[in-house]
Amino acid sequence: MTTSELTPPQAQATPAEKDGRNGSGRRRLMGAGKQMHAGPVTYAVLAVFALVSLAPLLWTVVAASRTNQRLAQTPPPLWIGGNLFKNLEAAWNEASLGTAMLNSLIVAGTITVGTVLFSTLAGFAFAKLRFKFSNVLLLLTIGTMMIPPQLAIVPLYLWMSELGWSNQLQTVILPTVVSAFGTFFMRQYLVQALPGELIEAARVDGASSLRIVWHVVFPAARPAMAVLGLLTFVMAWNDFLWPIIALTQQNPTVQVALNSLGTGYIPDQAVIMAGALLGTLPLLIAFLLFGKQIVGGIMQGAIKG
Repeated sequence: MTTSELTPPQAQATPAEKDGRNGSGRRRLMGAGKQMHAGPVTYAVLAVFALVSLAPLLWTVVAASRTNQRLAQTPPPLWIGGNLFKNLEAAWNEASLGTAMLNSLIVAGTITVGTVLFSTLAGFAFAKLRFKFSNVLLLLTIGTMMIPPQLAIVPLYLWMSELGWSNQLQTVILPTVVSAFGTFFMRQYLVQALPGELIEAARVDGASSLRIVWHVVFPAARPAMAVLGLLTFVMAWNDFLWPIIALTQQNPTVQVALNSLGTGYIPDQAVIMAGALLGTLPLLIAFLLFGKQIVGGIMQGAIKG
């Protein structure tokens, strides 16, 4: 029996057939690497969603640039007027927004740094370390998220009064510097993003626990830390319920200061909107500066997951 009789039919294909199969395979690979292009319908839908999302901000700008009398007329104005800077100056001076923004920056920045740091450490412990009652402690941590924060206001206020911290910024910072949501968020991310073999290799090389956290855990958790940091900063900046109880107009955050606008017999809605616009600008600037890194962190976490 000859060798050609033992050769499978696929191996006896002609050179043209081989080139055809190789060409089709290359075309499939090239097609798999191409980017998908959105059509006009997709752009139209995205434009509608963008306009709906930006409508409150656009209306704030329009209302802040008008007079109170014009805002009360029908139909309402739909374009920017000429009183924007006048109303911004009135809101800035009336609510002492300079001091308020500095206080909010201190409060939100400290809460963000503390939450990201402690949540990353706790999330790493729950994700990769083995210790007794770890599952029970994790369930208890998650269970605290089910408790309405309003239930803790009275005992928390009494506790802060006994410490002599009334109307001080640490009264707002300390109760929220640790986050159950942040701990659960970082734990879920590190379970997938941080291989256990990497930690074991660092231990074999003689690295201490602190060095492992600094050189292994933090670099691996950086995308999730960026996302958690932005979410925490926005929540801390916009927090109103506890700061309005714990602080006064002599030492306010932005949200407490804005509460003092428009307290006359006829509230000046234009000045109130101007103050709201000033209180929103730091968040917009933060997102413009770090939005690309935040979105990149979200996408990287999605790919790793």
